[in-house]
Amino acid sequence: MMRSGLLVRSKFSSIVNEMRPSAIDITLKVLSDPEMISFGGGMPNPESFPVNEILQILNERFPTKGKNMLQYGPINGTESLRNAISEMLLKREGIKISPNNIILTSGSQQGLYMLGKLLADRGDYVITEAPTYVDAIVSFRASGIRMIGVEMDSAGMKTEKLRETLKRYPRPRFIYVIPNFQNPTGITMSLERRKEILEIVEEKGIALIEDDPYGNLRFCGRKIPPIKSLDESGDTIYLGTFSKILSPGLRLGYIAGPDDVIEKLLLEKEAIDIGSSTLSQFIAEEYISRGYLEKHIPKIIKLYKHKRDLMIESFESYFPDNVQFTRPEGGMFIWVTKKGTNTDKMLPFAINRKVVYVVGSAFYPNRGDHSSMRLNFTYSSDENIVEGVKRLASVFRDYS
Repeated sequence: MMRSGLLVRSKFSSIVNEMRPSAIDITLKVLSDPEMISFGGGMPNPESFPVNEILQILNERFPTKGKNMLQYGPINGTESLRNAISEMLLKREGIKISPNNIILTSGSQQGLYMLGKLLADRGDYVITEAPTYVDAIVSFRASGIRMIGVEMDSAGMKTEKLRETLKRYPRPRFIYVIPNFQNPTGITMSLERRKEILEIVEEKGIALIEDDPYGNLRFCGRKIPPIKSLDESGDTIYLGTFSKILSPGLRLGYIAGPDDVIEKLLLEKEAIDIGSSTLSQFIAEEYISRGYLEKHIPKIIKLYKHKRDLMIESFESYFPDNVQFTRPEGGMFIWVTKKGTNTDKMLPFAINRKVVYVVGSAFYPNRGDHSSMRLNFTYSSDENIVEGVKRLASVFRDYS
């Protein structure tokens, strides 16, 4: 006889009992409807996946390397891939990092969870941008971490607001930022702000986590160096991923950080999964070493730039004049705001019109902003981008 949910729930840990589905999980539930157009997920477009190149790698390498590719690998990742990432970071980002200071993770999401566990105890507080990545909020909450959001503008986190926050909360365990094409806003942090934040964390002795999943997806504008490349001390912790430039299905990310951080992360990694997929690591290393990555990134950029342009053109054609939106220079997301409109309450009306988004409040630790939404432009077909914007425009008009 099965026990009641109440009895089973009483045996769960307090942290698990406090966990709730994210707003993205909620939007995914409506996707079984074939007529639904979703701007809600953060998925890369399947057309960006290098299927033929991966198949070629497997066909050529599996007969001779198959046994190694299917075996356990080093906890910190294969040496060949860590070498390749080290060279890639120096060439593309100006980051000088030893392969020994890189650890492979099962997606950068695992890296976020591990760093939260590493740097903060339950009840400690950390500082994030406001808004910030929804699954960073989920990950940190899963460790019982409290978050303080710092307001942003078009140049990123406001450093004067950060200093004010540090007067009220002088000992945060770390600061978490997404400088390039930020999720959810699409904003790129200016070079001046990057330098100021680096100066603040060095002055206060606070750890800094720089998450850079979208940095390679720049469509226009001047490339700005990562904070990690500006940090002469080497203490900035840098997160990267292959999900946006190769395939999310490989579940492969990495952390680059100082010796003591990597040393402790190895202990965590062993406890979590004893190492990420060796097969995925072999594929990624071959993909980089054969030059496929350098050739493929421009193709992704061309595809995504077209879709961003199409979505913005559709906004300009169909949205009411009082709807504001960001114009990202890269990445995957646009932040849309209509003052005086509660997008949480408007979401059921949008779903009824067969279009879905992620409510802006989901990206604030305190659920603070109810007038915004995040739209993804990379996944939908061109036709669905135009039609979805038309449907959303009608919701804005009728709901108002």
